[in-house]
Amino acid sequence: MARNRLLMTTAALGAAYLLRNDKARKKLVNQLQSFTDKSRR
Repeated sequence: MARNRLLMTTAALGAAYLLRNDKARKKLVNQLQSFTDKSRR
């Protein structure tokens, strides 16, 4: 139970950070797109 709460808190803090920080959000999106492009090959 405590572990689930810790994971949810971490995810919420990460989401809040990405919502506020445009540069970090764009970097993450680019990394995810690069990863999906590589996996399609």
